[in-house]
Amino acid sequence: QGQLVESGGGLVQAGGSLRVSCAASGRDFEFYTMGWFRQAPGKEREFVAAIEWGSRITHYMDSVKGRFTISRDFALNTMSLQMDSLKPEDTALYYCAATRATTYGDVVRALNYNYWGQGTQVTVAA
Repeated sequence: QGQLVESGGGLVQAGGSLRVSCAASGRDFEFYTMGWFRQAPGKEREFVAAIEWGSRITHYMDSVKGRFTISRDFALNTMSLQMDSLKPEDTALYYCAATRATTYGDVVRALNYNYWGQGTQVTVAA
């Protein structure tokens, strides 16, 4: 019965910033690692970032390191992804997801995530 709802996508010029957020409800997501994935047209869904529930360790795909920052508010059951220095290649549908996995090798795999949001579109114009 858990639900994840994304918000905050939109259109931005290259070099600009956007913040996407995810609201979690319906179960004990405070005990779940939560992550962001994205999928561009014609491409496979790819891991972007994740934050573990226990250690609060964060993980990022190489191409967004130093530009994106993932954060969680455990009290409010929300998660955000601050995206700076955006590039046209960041254009995609961004999904919020939750998993009980806590090791890097498992956290980066979409198949290990049990809960998914509907996605929010991020478009970066050149």
